[in-house]
Amino acid sequence: MDFLVKFWQSYLVHIIDILIVTYIFYRLILLVKGTRAYQVALGIILLFLLTLVTRDIIHLRTLSWLLEKFWMAGVVILIVVFQPELRTGLARLGGRHFGHTSPSGLDFIKEIIAAIKELAEQRIGALIALEQETGLRDYVETGTKINGEVTRELLLSIFYPRSALHDGAVIIHNHNLLAAGCILPLSDEANIAPVLGTRHRAALGLSKVSDAWIIVVSEETGIISLARNGKLERGIEPEQLGNQLYNLHRKKEERTFLHFFQKLKS
Repeated sequence: MDFLVKFWQSYLVHIIDILIVTYIFYRLILLVKGTRAYQVALGIILLFLLTLVTRDIIHLRTLSWLLEKFWMAGVVILIVVFQPELRTGLARLGGRHFGHTSPSGLDFIKEIIAAIKELAEQRIGALIALEQETGLRDYVETGTKINGEVTRELLLSIFYPRSALHDGAVIIHNHNLLAAGCILPLSDEANIAPVLGTRHRAALGLSKVSDAWIIVVSEETGIISLARNGKLERGIEPEQLGNQLYNLHRKKEERTFLHFFQKLKS
């Protein structure tokens, strides 16, 4: 028993402490990444480093005095600058119920599922590729670059039959819609059902040369299909597809966190 107590006090408690602090910083980075607050945070870090250098290394008294006066009001400045992010973060924290709610970082999946559901009901054809580890830059270059936030309205406007981009594929990386009207490689399998058209062949073709997940909505039947690892799964319900996408991206976030922690250790 004494050994366990000593092991806890000497080693385990410090490991847990480091893991918790690392996770907090990781979530903070995700919270501000891609926003103007991210650039502000980088500016604050540079000012902090400049303060250390001027005060402790090159001893510039006047400049270090000014910077120290700035940091006296630093807490108030941080609260004012990061007010939207702090409010959002606290709302997310309070909105979680025993881990059953989906992370707000995955809200783009809700937008995709909402669009897919409406497209299927109206029998509007759609082809959406979700980039994973294998980059799809070559296929992004074949379409029209958008680099916008994934929203239901944007997806519906792209795949609307009279849209100039509705015949191609949309490529999404995490929260960003990279491009639309993209040309994907077609599968040359002879045993594909005759009822499956070009969109399904393109989805299968891309799934054979990458680890992307490709969603297809049939223009003729409104049936939703998912291509991955060279296989096509047909007749998926929107809720089922949403659950699969949530699980995929949760695992991806966990891998990213583990990679981030390993880099810190090294």
